[in-house]
Amino acid sequence: MEAYCMKCKVKREMKDPKPEFTSKGSPATRGTCPVCGTTLFRMGSTPAHAGMTPPKSGG
Repeated sequence: MEAYCMKCKVKREMKDPKPEFTSKGSPATRGTCPVCGTTLFRMGSTPAHAGMTPPKSGG
């Protein structure tokens, strides 16, 4: 999965992508840039989110 690296200023393939949910329950994926090590974050549901339960939002 690709995400934009703010440090490198280019889209890179994520290293060690992990599915997660934001505090409002939106699906996202977090990984690292293989070149500079910056944390990459991409919003959106993926097949890795299947079976996961989003947290209850506080609002």
